[in-house]
Amino acid sequence: MPAPQLIRQPCRAGRAAVLLVAGLLAWLGGLAHAANAAAAAPAAEPAALKLRIVGGLANLTQYTHLEAPFWTRDLARLSGGRYSADIVPFDRAGVPGNDMLRLLQLGVVPFGTVLMSSLVARHPQYASVDLPGLNPDMAALRASVAALRGPLQQALRAEQGVELLALYVYPAQVLFCRQRLRGLDDLRGRTVRVASPAQADFITALGAQPRLIPFAQVVPSMQGEALDCAVTGTMSGNTVGLHQHTTWLHPMPITWGVALFGANQAAWQALPQDLRALLLRELPRLEAAIWSSAERETAQGLACNSGSATCTSGRRGAMTLAPLTPQDDARRLQVLKEAVLPRWLERCGSPCVQLWQQTLGPARGIALPPPP
Repeated sequence: MPAPQLIRQPCRAGRAAVLLVAGLLAWLGGLAHAANAAAAAPAAEPAALKLRIVGGLANLTQYTHLEAPFWTRDLARLSGGRYSADIVPFDRAGVPGNDMLRLLQLGVVPFGTVLMSSLVARHPQYASVDLPGLNPDMAALRASVAALRGPLQQALRAEQGVELLALYVYPAQVLFCRQRLRGLDDLRGRTVRVASPAQADFITALGAQPRLIPFAQVVPSMQGEALDCAVTGTMSGNTVGLHQHTTWLHPMPITWGVALFGANQAAWQALPQDLRALLLRELPRLEAAIWSSAERETAQGLACNSGSATCTSGRRGAMTLAPLTPQDDARRLQVLKEAVLPRWLERCGSPCVQLWQQTLGPARGIALPPPP
């Protein structure tokens, strides 16, 4: 059987990407400047090379405790001072999430983090690893990532000119609600914040009204009663105080917030060989630390939002945890098969049938629904 291939989607340069080029080049141009300085320096004393990195979401543990320290502190230590980096979170760099992959492809951003949920509309095949309802726990997510990592790496390299260097994950994305929520079917008729079109498919299938709202606007929208519920991370919701404006928490992961960290292929190949070797050795360790942190923070988010004594890293709330029931798990799987997967195939095209059948389908034991 031939190796599964991720299909090629039409490549469209967004207007936002063009408008951002000038501003980003001023900050990211340090990479080329440092490389030129290194080339011009005497061979006996090579100049230090400083990379420019666009990281994940600001103020979350992945960025503040793991990503930023790795690039701003650990890289210099590991390289004996030969290499260093600056990093900025993408939500503070003026980079729209939907354009990050395109900016990586263009080389405007040489090294950057892309939320997989931002790819659902333009590149749905890349986002299939974290479809809503697919991964009800961390073990399932690990199995999905293991099945798709190889094809994803090959496709990004061949289709986008992007080198996949790591796959990160945020804590589980769950439901925060203002009113009582005994199970998924209680969402019927409610207005629910979602972070992607795929999450909207899941919420719509449960009879609710999805609203695509940026993370920074979730709390103001909840305060203004424009929302009944919101899908967001267990701990990120706690960090921004969402537990102060909601009363019920459903702990079933809708998605996990997988993100890829990649490099423009030309920028990657231009790095000194020893730096590439160092990053290929150390980035998997950073990835493992981020995954462990996401698993801990998922549990801590549930504990802190509900006011449990086991809360040690957040603010204690008084939310009620909805029970996880076999009925809800069956409903999750039904919505995945009958709504999420068919909509994904509509966006992705028929070649994604082969992708699913050779990767995620057998890895997760989930067959595609028959065509209508």
